[in-house]
Amino acid sequence: MNLQGKVAVVTGAAGGIGEAVVRTFARAGAAVVLGDVRSEQGESVAAAIRAEGGRATFVLHDASREDGWERILDEAITEFGGLDVLVNNAAIEQTCFLENITLEDIEALMAVNVTGVLLGHKHAVRRMKPGGTAGRGGAIVNLSSVAGLIGTPGLGVYSASKGAVRLLTKAAAVEFGRLGHGIRVNSIHPGLVETEMGAKLLGDFVALGMFKDQDDAYAQMKAASPLGVTSLPQDIANAALYLASDLARTVSGTELVCDGAMTVS
Repeated sequence: MNLQGKVAVVTGAAGGIGEAVVRTFARAGAAVVLGDVRSEQGESVAAAIRAEGGRATFVLHDASREDGWERILDEAITEFGGLDVLVNNAAIEQTCFLENITLEDIEALMAVNVTGVLLGHKHAVRRMKPGGTAGRGGAIVNLSSVAGLIGTPGLGVYSASKGAVRLLTKAAAVEFGRLGHGIRVNSIHPGLVETEMGAKLLGDFVALGMFKDQDDAYAQMKAASPLGVTSLPQDIANAALYLASDLARTVSGTELVCDGAMTVS
């Protein structure tokens, strides 16, 4: 699998899964544009990629803002001459029992996790479709979650957002295909991933009284996977690499579940 000659934009790229994705894409030959609200970390990751001989630049990017989407996608075209891949990875996590949710929490999470992904599709397709400023089609990879496939106590709002991403992926895949845009759209559904956000999730579950402590939470989440594993960021980056590559030429509208068979057991 390689991405030679391709230009990719990845949101939420300053750490965790997003960082693994941009590093993997760069090693596979792509020029990468990193977007994130964390400037110092994002600049550091981009600099590390350049130090290894890759092509990378960082753009301060809030996925919930429309002007930010125009800026980051135009930067890819101006800096590297095209736009072939968009990875909608930026997301926030909120853990709360439904009887205690606040309107502010709902709006903040949906703004990033749902509105941000919708805006990404809107502005990416305008550039990637034939006649756009990039104009050569490509691939969009959306990071959903197993929380978008099954229900989990304490994750009602997050699950709603990731379920929305799952079905948006399918709608976009059909629309872009039927309209002849040449853009494939797929979603990835990780289980627990060993990242800062994953550790926070377990801590939140403990705070809600769902597990006795962090170690118990991790052990039970790991045991829920028939393979007895949790994912590393690199595992998810490898899945994104396949979906972004030409090896997935006929793969669109699908959901790639990376959870050790947790959701099928």
